[in-house]
Amino acid sequence: MTAMESRPLRADARRNREKLVTAAGKVFARRGLAAPLEDVAREAGVSIGTLYNHFPTRDGLVDAVFQDRLTAVDRVAADALDAPDPWDGFVVFVEGVFALQAEDRGLNEALARRFTAESGMEEACGRGMRDLDRIIGRARDAGALRPDFEVTDVALLVLGMSRVIGESMEVAPGAWRRCLGFFLDGLRPEAARPSGVPALTGEQLGLIAERGRPPARG
Repeated sequence: MTAMESRPLRADARRNREKLVTAAGKVFARRGLAAPLEDVAREAGVSIGTLYNHFPTRDGLVDAVFQDRLTAVDRVAADALDAPDPWDGFVVFVEGVFALQAEDRGLNEALARRFTAESGMEEACGRGMRDLDRIIGRARDAGALRPDFEVTDVALLVLGMSRVIGESMEVAPGAWRRCLGFFLDGLRPEAARPSGVPALTGEQLGLIAERGRPPARG
């Protein structure tokens, strides 16, 4: 925790921070996580120096924006777990998450990257993975989902679907739904065939996500 984060902010500094987080959410949603930070400062109506005073690194700003964004993923998971039919609950989750990604370019990119251990994003993502484990377990136990499907398979799907969403959102915004429909059809037990390839381990998934993480920028 930095010295700035360990002591209460003055009212004007708190307002500037809130404006920066709100502005960054809008800019990242339109342009993605690599958007110039000068655009964020301009959107917030503050100087770039003020931005760096609050967020010395881009990652710090990304974390602040998307910790709030991920509460929407928590709500999708809660709806999925509340669904009476376990298969419907699984579909509610994956469709709901990808719909959120399709609405927000920044979130789409954020969910496909790996965050540092100190990041609130990693904590939120870990919470989502635990919910997902329950969602998948319900569907498997009910015999509605192929028995060899694992949490890391969804994480790998997120990596691939993030690319589909990112490349098609301006040309064919609904293309991801067609792609997901084909994928879901293949997850039914009656359509399953042994793949001969084991599911990724958590360590392997982390290494893949790390390779896709953009270089650190200011």
